[in-house]
Amino acid sequence: MKENEIEKIEVDLFVEAIFQRYGYDFKHYAKASVRRRTRNLLQKTGYSRISEMIPKLLYDESFFQSLVCDFSITVTEMFRDPDFFMGLRKKVIPYLKTYPFVKIWHAGCATGEEVYSLAIVLKEEGLYDRATIFATDFNDTALKKAKDGIYPIENIRHYTANYQKAGSTESFSKYYHAEYESAIMDQALKERITFANHNLATDGVFGEMHLILCRNVLIYFDKTLQNRVFDLFSNSLIHKGFLCIGSKESLQFSEVCEHFSVADEKQKIYQKKY
Repeated sequence: MKENEIEKIEVDLFVEAIFQRYGYDFKHYAKASVRRRTRNLLQKTGYSRISEMIPKLLYDESFFQSLVCDFSITVTEMFRDPDFFMGLRKKVIPYLKTYPFVKIWHAGCATGEEVYSLAIVLKEEGLYDRATIFATDFNDTALKKAKDGIYPIENIRHYTANYQKAGSTESFSKYYHAEYESAIMDQALKERITFANHNLATDGVFGEMHLILCRNVLIYFDKTLQNRVFDLFSNSLIHKGFLCIGSKESLQFSEVCEHFSVADEKQKIYQKKY
């Protein structure tokens, strides 16, 4: 048996051990991504084979916590893809304004930069005080960073440029204060946000949502898991609710495709028909 075939068996056993011991299901994550992240973990630990990490995984919970950080996707920034937030302002916000209150689910929120970006848009559109935002991720370390809302001050210039490109006319500096080389997000942005652990691979619906955002997460899932998540989102949305996904993602070949119409094809914003 070739070395790469043996490695595939080891990765499968490793992923199964994660599921059996901790209930985290990575079996339907993209195979190449799981293999790459497992190899990276192997390099960090100093073991020579993936199978050698399984006993440590089973008996050392702190090792599992570090693994979660390696396996989750936390690449994000404030107003990432500014044109998307512009599309949100033009295509979604006016519709949401017709409701007396709005429930929003930001799934896979990572370290929270895009959640605060959304909160800023809602503030500027006069909708924030009527909104409840549920920001979820399966990575507790990332969630803590999101709750803290503290980011490197060195990123602020780039975030400010994104903010301006997203159609804002205010000063971005009103939403944070600088302290000890960090930018601390304004407390008022957190008042309507609830941060919670939720695993898209195994957990259930968030009911009666007017808007769901899950951007640049589904590309790391295989087709089976993508369909599970799309079904989860469809069941979590109200009639005429909106779903926003990443620029490289699509509802087109999903099992729930017929449940949605396109609100903005370029920005991947969809509206539930029924």
